[in-house]
Amino acid sequence: MNRMYVLCVLLCFTLTIKAQAILQETVQKLKSPNGAYEFAFYQKHNNAGEKQMYYTLSFKGKMVVKESELGVLIENQTFESALGIPNDTCKVWGENLNFTGVQRNAVNETWKPVYGENAVIRNNYNEMTVSFRKGELPKEKQGDGYDKNKSYFMNVVVRAYDEGVAVRYHFPEPTNGLFLHIVGEQTQFTMPEGTLAYYEPWAQGPFSLLPLKDWKGQSERPLTMKLANGLTVAIAEAQMTDYARMKFSLNATKPNTLQATIYSSVDVIPAYSTPWRVIMAAEKSTDLVVNKDIILNLNPENQLRDVSWIKPGKVIRVAKMTQADAKKCIDFAAERNLQYVHLDAGWYGPEMKMSSTATTVSETKDLNIPELSAYAATKGIGLWVYVNQRALIQQLDSILPLYKKWGIKGIKFGFVQVGNQRWTTWLHEAVKKCAEYGFMVDIHDEYRPTGFSRTYPNLMTQEGIRGNEEMPDANHNTILPFTRFLAGPADYTICYYRKDIKNTHAHQLALSVVYYSPIQFMYWYDQPSAYQGESEIEFFDKVKTVWDETKVLDGQVGEYITVARKTGSDWFVGAITNNQARKITVPTTFLEKGKKYVVKSFQDDDNIQTRTKVAVKEQFIKGGSELVYELKASGGVALIFSEVKK
Repeated sequence: MNRMYVLCVLLCFTLTIKAQAILQETVQKLKSPNGAYEFAFYQKHNNAGEKQMYYTLSFKGKMVVKESELGVLIENQTFESALGIPNDTCKVWGENLNFTGVQRNAVNETWKPVYGENAVIRNNYNEMTVSFRKGELPKEKQGDGYDKNKSYFMNVVVRAYDEGVAVRYHFPEPTNGLFLHIVGEQTQFTMPEGTLAYYEPWAQGPFSLLPLKDWKGQSERPLTMKLANGLTVAIAEAQMTDYARMKFSLNATKPNTLQATIYSSVDVIPAYSTPWRVIMAAEKSTDLVVNKDIILNLNPENQLRDVSWIKPGKVIRVAKMTQADAKKCIDFAAERNLQYVHLDAGWYGPEMKMSSTATTVSETKDLNIPELSAYAATKGIGLWVYVNQRALIQQLDSILPLYKKWGIKGIKFGFVQVGNQRWTTWLHEAVKKCAEYGFMVDIHDEYRPTGFSRTYPNLMTQEGIRGNEEMPDANHNTILPFTRFLAGPADYTICYYRKDIKNTHAHQLALSVVYYSPIQFMYWYDQPSAYQGESEIEFFDKVKTVWDETKVLDGQVGEYITVARKTGSDWFVGAITNNQARKITVPTTFLEKGKKYVVKSFQDDDNIQTRTKVAVKEQFIKGGSELVYELKASGGVALIFSEVKK
């Protein structure tokens, strides 16, 4: 009995010491509008006795992120010396910041995107801004010169949405003229024991489901994880336009802890805000897909006054770079309800050579682009062209007015350099410049979106995905909606007739609904001659690339997903499974209950006597009923629902 008493006393003493370590005046909590998320911020003394910033995050009472550090790593001694300001002596810049107050705000509004997966997006959040001062109290300046106060200011800004929580750092304008040399972040995410992550080493890489230990390198963002408490969690990045790209490393000393790691140092002039670090949690993994508009909401609104020239659509690539083949693609596009034809790499010379000029068609190519563009216009088809970054960096100012004269509608940026602050800033400025000339943009290779297409909607889509150029299997394809597509649209380059596709033809049809891309490349490796009258191509003819409403009906990461999208009065549904055969149920709760609809289905069927083995069938149903489909391994089903008119 005495022993138990002593243990209880010791436990109470330990808990009291821990509680005392937290600086109570700095404790600030923030809940999402529906109360599901609770973010707790505080400072406390770390093991070295220094004040450090921490946070925790819970969702519906379940732990999402355990106590984790916040902060920015800054090395500013050179700038301080240059301005005659005493050097900062702290080993870690973010330690011993002085709490000066908190401001709170709430926003509840809706906005209409230029295009998207839904016609209206809700922007509803609670916000707190926790303010800090570092160094001396600012003194009044004498005259008009700069002062030499050894002082900085930093705010931690937190937004809690029903869809997730976002954190960033804001540096108000200082009085002493100091720049900031940011060399990293302290931002950490300590996850509960037993967490498994969909590790992805690069933006076009494969996925591996791994525990938070013994990684060989960094993982891409968004990073989706399965927690032992049943939650599915994703950590993402938003509004990264002039900073350095973040990836996730494992902290060297703290178990189960992800470290936000930026590609390289960043130099900024305050006032300045860093990108958002976004945390989303869900009891059903499909809710992550539903809630991904948080990324757009964390970006500034559309900056373009005239958006009439921004027209989403479907594209076929010219596989053989000749005038005759390009015209065949234009004719095919017009016949099959595609909107664009694309001239890919090679039209202007070796794309990897700095000496190649994107102002002139290569002498080895039988192409006349102005003539081709004019011919396409007579058919209602627009022309896109590919330009490697080596040409863009040298010739952007000259090619834009030239391409405008040629009648080009869009430019695909190729092999872009990503990661550091210079190339990040250059890339987004290039998108802005394209908007000035009325060009849509598709960025290829390692770039991943962070919501910039809300601000400049001429950025239509981007790669940053392991798509059909690598021919991934169905397991990979069923992971993508819960990982890469949380960041934004992706140019997966759907193809159909290619023999080395690892999935069924109905799977490929369904991808055009499951995967969102306002500019959707179809028939990537195919030529018009590949089409031999297959009836199921009707689905590609009719499917849209942007939508009025989207419903995620069911799914599990890496297993299957079913998505319904509305355009006008019609609904399109796509369902795909992984490498395993599966029975799926499609609830038609998205339809008006009791109303009569005709459903046209496009499904794998080995009994069909065609080379693609896709059966096209029709049936009548009433809204609210359930449909059941047996999907082949690596298969899928595509559906069109049309209201029966009386």
